[in-house]
Amino acid sequence: MAKKAKKQQSGGTPATVALTAAGTAFTVHSYEHDPAHPSYGEEAAEAMGVSPDRVFKTLVADVDGQLTVAVVPVAGQLDLKALASAVGGKRATMADPALAERTTGYVRGGISPLGQRKKLRTVIDSSAERHATICVSAGRRGLEVELAPKSLADLTDAVLAPIGRA
Repeated sequence: MAKKAKKQQSGGTPATVALTAAGTAFTVHSYEHDPAHPSYGEEAAEAMGVSPDRVFKTLVADVDGQLTVAVVPVAGQLDLKALASAVGGKRATMADPALAERTTGYVRGGISPLGQRKKLRTVIDSSAERHATICVSAGRRGLEVELAPKSLADLTDAVLAPIGRA
């Protein structure tokens, strides 16, 4: 059963602070996070009543020893080989969750591509360009930010590449 999402104008996470400071148009969506839900991203899509192809998850990978952020639709998976290729690397693996949390300053399930403690190179799945807006974590479980894919790419200095798979 989907939970009703509440819309807010602003929030107080490093992600929303960064968006506000940049003067970027965005909307914050909050919902009550259920710790028993098997997927953070699918839970967000259900709670907001948004198609899972418009809700993107933020994953941290290790590409040839360098942490890299991958932003892909929650409806699919990250193609690690494609991610490595997108940044000129040879091999990618998922980063250690504790290292990802320490480096970004966010907890697993709430890692945002915005406002990270240490700015990491970022790749956004090119499917984001098919949408006027997409939703990504706003920096904590139960909080999403909706913005234009171009705004997200500009703010994170991201490259867009086909890194997701169904």
